[in-house]
Amino acid sequence: MFRRSFCLGAAASFAATALRIPAQASGAQDLPPIRAITRGPKFHWRGYYDKELFDLSDRYVLANEVDFEGRTPEPEDQIQVGMVDLQDGDKWIELGTTKAWNWQQGCMLQWIPGATQADQQEVLWNDRVDGKYIAKILSLKTREVRILPMPIYCVSPDGTWGLSVDFRRLNDCRPGYGYAGVKDPFAQQKAPRETGIWRVDLRTGDHKLLVNYEQISEQPYQADVKLQYAPEKSKHWFNHLLIAPDGKRFLFLHRWREAPAGADRSVIARTGFSTRMWTADADGTNLFVVDPYGKTSHFVWRDSHSICAWAWHPSYRDRFYVYHDQTRDVEAVGVEQMTVNGHNTYLPRTDNDWILNDTYPDKGRIQHPYLYQVSKDRKVPIAHLLSPDRYTGEWRCDNHPSASRSGRQVVVDSTHEGKGRQVYLIDVSRIIDPQ
Repeated sequence: MFRRSFCLGAAASFAATALRIPAQASGAQDLPPIRAITRGPKFHWRGYYDKELFDLSDRYVLANEVDFEGRTPEPEDQIQVGMVDLQDGDKWIELGTTKAWNWQQGCMLQWIPGATQADQQEVLWNDRVDGKYIAKILSLKTREVRILPMPIYCVSPDGTWGLSVDFRRLNDCRPGYGYAGVKDPFAQQKAPRETGIWRVDLRTGDHKLLVNYEQISEQPYQADVKLQYAPEKSKHWFNHLLIAPDGKRFLFLHRWREAPAGADRSVIARTGFSTRMWTADADGTNLFVVDPYGKTSHFVWRDSHSICAWAWHPSYRDRFYVYHDQTRDVEAVGVEQMTVNGHNTYLPRTDNDWILNDTYPDKGRIQHPYLYQVSKDRKVPIAHLLSPDRYTGEWRCDNHPSASRSGRQVVVDSTHEGKGRQVYLIDVSRIIDPQ
């Protein structure tokens, strides 16, 4: 069933005290205050946009630090992980280092959910030790580090378990999203059964393979969907995992591409791929193809039963849609306002009425992070940020906006001031609460 879900003609503007920084593109509307919270000479960016990056108090923001840009990470390239103290002059506090990272998702740096007190908080990131990818968990209270035998992609809402994916395979199949340093032992196999998505206990490190590549690649493909790439001729991988808010199911993308045998990274990066979006129970059972049409991109759980994703659907073609898990019920959202792909999340504490999103650089190389109010079908720009030509491909700098716990502040990565990639804080409180 398809339901049309948007309000025609409901455009609204807002008045807010604006602080325009010189490197922002000029525009007619006022923009909220923005400031850099990291500074050179080193470069900074955060974990992925769908991770918890503000601590419980909204005082500390997690980020990565590196001393170069503009090339693929090599196995021995080490970065620092740390946090910015927003209440002490944006002081940088180093937490550790890692040799397992990429430009798009960092090292999966994130606060572990479930803590109720500040001194209970723990930070997780991935690393490489003795030729293996692992995860580290740092206790802010004791400064002790716990080692997990597998890298982590995402964490359950209660903070007790996480999902791991094969970053060795991801590094070959999707340049810019895996880690350098460990070869894929199954590189010559199109869809190995020995690896895939693993569930990892964050306390004990115990892990179990839930879904493997062979299993998913052999699942029937919807007969009426014309796929651009033939699954039987392709190499398969998993990307972009996220656990539902109630912890009962998880979401992942199954992707495949017909890359030439022995192709290097630059050729692979230019080769297209097809996608199916799947969900499964927390133990890997009850698998369901949410979107079979081959073009799912960024997504977020709206609630424990529905997903908002950029995808292709016969109704409006390329748009954002809300998919209702384990059903064929789909509804478009922001059809006239959110017309291009972006990194979408819902602002906390707004009853899913506000979507935080961004865009890739337009023809003028300007990126446009914005808020979209679902109930009023209105789009509110929060910045216009120049991305110089050199930030393309694998080492592009997406804004990847993510919100504070209160939903009143947003952080983005940007290169608009000409100081390399740095992290910026945008105050959106007057937009969501104009009083």
